[in-house]
Amino acid sequence: MGFKFQKIKKLIISYISVIFFVFLYACSPSGILATGGSTAMVVAEGDRSLGVVVDDATIKVNVAAKFLNAGNNLFIDINTSVLEGRVLLTGLVDNQEVRIDAVRIVWEVEGVKEVVNEIEIGNRDTLKDYAGDLWISTQARAVAAKAIGLRSVAYNFETIKGKIYVAGITTRPEQMENLIASLKTIKGVKEIVNYVIIKE
Repeated sequence: MGFKFQKIKKLIISYISVIFFVFLYACSPSGILATGGSTAMVVAEGDRSLGVVVDDATIKVNVAAKFLNAGNNLFIDINTSVLEGRVLLTGLVDNQEVRIDAVRIVWEVEGVKEVVNEIEIGNRDTLKDYAGDLWISTQARAVAAKAIGLRSVAYNFETIKGKIYVAGITTRPEQMENLIASLKTIKGVKEIVNYVIIKE
């Protein structure tokens, strides 16, 4: 029952976060955009222009709307991160058909330039597994803040079965090295998958 409640809570929080994604930019200090939901992308405006941030937010909202309409729990089971039209999908689904359908749906959204499919097939067998992944994601944000300071808000962290997916944009390769090194110190991390775009 508790696990089902958590999924419903995530659905509500994620939906509200996506709807207000663009509006929060105007209220954010120092050009930093941050949303309240665990699945919402967090970016530093210094790495992307406002136009690109708004375009990515629009793609994220449209993907979320299509996932909601599609059923199959796509909105609940799949997390999306959008960077310059590049959509990273993570999460757990029941079978390959659902995984393929999710990618097809994302490609229907205007502005999508690339889809990176890291959706896994399976399920979290227990609430303990879900809590463990949530704990790792929380620790990832904490160690990132300690390792690279305020610029850690430019990265998004999602954890599936002990595997951390990192997405973001940076102009500092050395920052990425520090970040990855810090993530490796987190207990329970099995693998780090790096989808950070390094721009010159």
